[in-house]
Amino acid sequence: MSHYFTNDYIKSNKQKINVIIKNTKLTFITDSGIFSKKGLDFGTRTLLENIDLENLKGDVLDFGCGYGPIGIYLKKTTKASVDMLDINLRAVNLAKENARLNNVKVNIFTSNLYENVTKKYDFIITNPPIRVGKKILYDILFKAQDYLKENGELWLVVNKNGGAKTILKDIQKDYEATVVTKNKGFFIICAKKR
Repeated sequence: MSHYFTNDYIKSNKQKINVIIKNTKLTFITDSGIFSKKGLDFGTRTLLENIDLENLKGDVLDFGCGYGPIGIYLKKTTKASVDMLDINLRAVNLAKENARLNNVKVNIFTSNLYENVTKKYDFIITNPPIRVGKKILYDILFKAQDYLKENGELWLVVNKNGGAKTILKDIQKDYEATVVTKNKGFFIICAKKR
């Protein structure tokens, strides 16, 4: 079965969706084979509604950007410099299209995990792909430390049913991690680099 984190061929079926996040109106083109193609998923919305935008400065990486809602919203609402990556080529192309559509300047590129990442960030923000399995998921979360500046923060959203409590317990071994909020089973976690 094909998943959104692979580059398997899936017939294209583009559609346009309109989204409002905290009074910011955005339009996105989505497509088959991309996570949450029918609209902004509740986890990503909860993450974006709970990030302290006033403190979001410097360099930001949207890891696993999909069609681009996290990075594009953050660029639209802050002065941060935003990079976005995904392993899925269709997602990267959609994110580029959506950046143009929403009139934001962001750097979007393809990368398998962090292999094409060449700098360090103040913030890495992700709705991680839980279905990739624990090994790859933990590579995403723990290797983020190598790409965070001193005092950098990893922000993520995880559903309780996706192992949020276990993930929180495990990352607290390497990060100063706290739950910012919980909403309908979704945990928003801020993990500060030690």
